[in-house]
Amino acid sequence: MDFNNLIQTVLIYALPVLFAITGSEAAQGYVARALGDDTATRMGRVTLNPIKHIDPIGTILVPLVMYLATAGAFLFGYAKPMPVDYGKLRKPKRDLVWIALSGPAANFAQAIVWAVAFALLGAFGVSERFFVEMAKAGVLVNLVLWAFNLFPLPPLAGGRILMGLLPPRPAYLLSRVEPWGFFIVLGLVVLGIVSTYWLRPLLTVGYAAIHLLVSPFVSLLQ
Repeated sequence: MDFNNLIQTVLIYALPVLFAITGSEAAQGYVARALGDDTATRMGRVTLNPIKHIDPIGTILVPLVMYLATAGAFLFGYAKPMPVDYGKLRKPKRDLVWIALSGPAANFAQAIVWAVAFALLGAFGVSERFFVEMAKAGVLVNLVLWAFNLFPLPPLAGGRILMGLLPPRPAYLLSRVEPWGFFIVLGLVVLGIVSTYWLRPLLTVGYAAIHLLVSPFVSLLQ
């Protein structure tokens, strides 16, 4: 990849990645506040302002390095962790599930929005490559984050959801994995296990679901 193509790719993916990560984090803050914990609100984190959620390493450096290292085959990033005081939640075990689920749900919703944007570009005859590729990137980025974060290992959302659904003893044992969970997941990514047995199947399902949801809207535009 030459330098010009790299810059263009970064510009195409920058906005979708920023919105995807910001929306996911903000959704968790909104849900936590609704369930009784105002920690994120008091810290100014319940906002769609991306500056409040940007982590220089996770939001900028990691996605860029992952993109270059995998030749665009895998893209991942993260924002500043959303502060949650589980002691303030009305029903901590149940509410843990809803807070964790809100992040991937926000990403899936954004994927639908980008798919609608892609359909609108086609309906109005907009063929400018930059905007078309950005809409496609918006769908891809959000579906990847949706699928990846549902992986059932803490500290990812899927692991926290599983902790909230399991009986106390298994949930406690799973929580003990959390300090090393991210490194375990990265190892599985490097080995290709996450991509082959988790991401690809979920992405197939995700794209099929979005096609089903957006198709009626596309039909109206034709």
